Amino acid sequence: MKLVILSATIGAACAFAPSVSHTTSYVSSLSMSTEGEESVSTEDVVAAEPVVAAINGWVPDDKLPCYGLPGAISPFGFFDPLGFTKDKELVGVKRLREAEVMHGRVAMMATVGYLIGESTPTMAYGFTIPHTIGNDQIPEIPGTILFPFFLAINIAEAARASIGWVEPGMGPLFTLREGYYPGDIGFDPFGLKPDNAKDFDNMQAKELSNGRLAMFAAAGMCAQEVVNGKGILDNLGF
Repeated sequence: MKLVILSATIGAACAFAPSVSHTTSYVSSLSMSTEGEESVSTEDVVAAEPVVAAINGWVPDDKLPCYGLPGAISPFGFFDPLGFTKDKELVGVKRLREAEVMHGRVAMMATVGYLIGESTPTMAYGFTIPHTIGNDQIPEIPGTILFPFFLAINIAEAARASIGWVEPGMGPLFTLREGYYPGDIGFDPFGLKPDNAKDFDNMQAKELSNGRLAMFAAAGMCAQEVVNGKGILDNLGF
């Protein structure tokens, strides 16, 4: 009788042993599968994170004014009272900065041009100083000289557009290339462009400051000559 009970007990124990093993195996497989899925999901999330390459040390940051572009200069800091950049996308901010830099460069040349054009002896206007005011000089230039002058401007603008702007039909109109830094067309014959991000940011801020001042100066010079018909230095008493 004892032998029968002992045999039954061993048989029952053996019957339950494989079931536990299978359950453990199943739980282990399920755990490994879950870990694998979590690993894959984590890898997918990491791989999906966008990587933005720095352009001249600048990486767009939507938490900063103008996405972190230089130009917020003391004493005003970030100055945009009319809200041109408010809620503006990165493409729009880059386009505005491109326009500001280019107009600033033209204004700086125009400011110097007013002073030199009116105060330099020439064959056309003679050697008496001052002579014809700047506003009247361009209309008096012969067309044979103006044509190549404006042709050179058109060629330079076409080259700038091909470097920095997306071609029509290849994307939205008036869009700068993704890897293009506003104003950096690669023209640096004297090698003045800094190699590190901090110095480049500082030089860009100086260029913007001078360009902004020059835009006011050129507009003021033009308006002053329209009002009283005097040259810039002549009006100042020189």
